[in-house]
Amino acid sequence: MGFSTWSFGPNEADKTATMNFIAQNADIYCEQIDNKIPWNALINNTAYPQEFIDEINFRVQHRLNSELFLAIDLLNTDRSDILEDYDGSIPQYTHLYDVAIKNAFVKHIKWLVNQFSPDYLIITQEVNELYIKDQNKWNEFKVLIEDVKSEIKLAYPNLPVSVSIVLHNLMNPEDVSDVTAYHNEVSALIESMDYLPVSFYPFFKGMHVKSEFQTAFDFINGFTNKPIAFVETCHLAENLEIQSYNLEIQSDICEQNHYLEVLLENAQTNNYWFVIWWSHRDFDALWETFPEDSKDLGKLWRDTGILDENGESRPAYNSWTDVFNH
Repeated sequence: MGFSTWSFGPNEADKTATMNFIAQNADIYCEQIDNKIPWNALINNTAYPQEFIDEINFRVQHRLNSELFLAIDLLNTDRSDILEDYDGSIPQYTHLYDVAIKNAFVKHIKWLVNQFSPDYLIITQEVNELYIKDQNKWNEFKVLIEDVKSEIKLAYPNLPVSVSIVLHNLMNPEDVSDVTAYHNEVSALIESMDYLPVSFYPFFKGMHVKSEFQTAFDFINGFTNKPIAFVETCHLAENLEIQSYNLEIQSDICEQNHYLEVLLENAQTNNYWFVIWWSHRDFDALWETFPEDSKDLGKLWRDTGILDENGESRPAYNSWTDVFNH
């Protein structure tokens, strides 16, 4: 049971408080490296950008004495192409599986694994979104990621390696004409991996009650025989309204707690490897520092902590600690 290191505020004291909370309330935690990839440095064997070095050094220096799940991403936020470099560019490629892309990404992963020494690894996040966005790129991605995985497993044979999927868009996909073919494609990819890492935000699909939550768990529990880990999940503790998205979702602290209860019940019953609740505390203070064009996106997950923005516990915190302490 654990959390990501996403901080509730922008200051170093906020980041330290986040790590202290995780140390006291978790036995595993998640580091997500999913902002940018220093492609130019990787491809041309030049120095890494200082911004990248500083970020990784800070995280490594604050490494907790617990299990670590390292989530490395290849895809951009839209899951439609590869991540950009620190100058905003992406390397030119003919196919995603071009040798230059593969070698650079393998080098990137190995460097990060050597820095963090994780206990679990994913080498791309929420991959089924790429199938929905661009099936040609999906087919190229499958070739790339199989080659990348093979090289990583050769270098780290005892490290569990996989890619994560989005449950809500696997179970109820939009803009997919042949859902059976879609499920078969994702299933075949997961079967080549060590385990099934799941990302799940039930409020994105209008789920509000325990029976609806359980339907999603029943689906994923029957999707594979691979071990399952919920690597990124949470639920709203407050109503959400974003006018620019024409979005309004009702929720409250009781509904959030009901989701957490169902999550933990399924984790115990089905022997999930681990569960990561994405943000332990509402990040209003951090959200205030976001650029204006990013605030609506950030608001989607802002109010999902088991602590509110003032650090006060919600019912979900009590449910978490009851299970964690026993």
